[in-house]
Amino acid sequence: MIETIVISLLIIAIAVALLSIKVIFLKNGSFSSQHIHDNEALKEQGIDCVMEQDRQARENNRAT
Repeated sequence: MIETIVISLLIIAIAVALLSIKVIFLKNGSFSSQHIHDNEALKEQGIDCVMEQDRQARENNRAT
């Protein structure tokens, strides 16, 4: 039982360390934004977040 908990905690610690490499080792490092409106590839395809689409539909009186 204890062995399983220790292995699980070790796996979680390794995952957190790998996810934070950019933040730790780069000067002014930060996590990338995960928001749709910050993604250039989606902007080029005309894809917005649902909140933006809803706002646009309400402005055009097309909200259902």
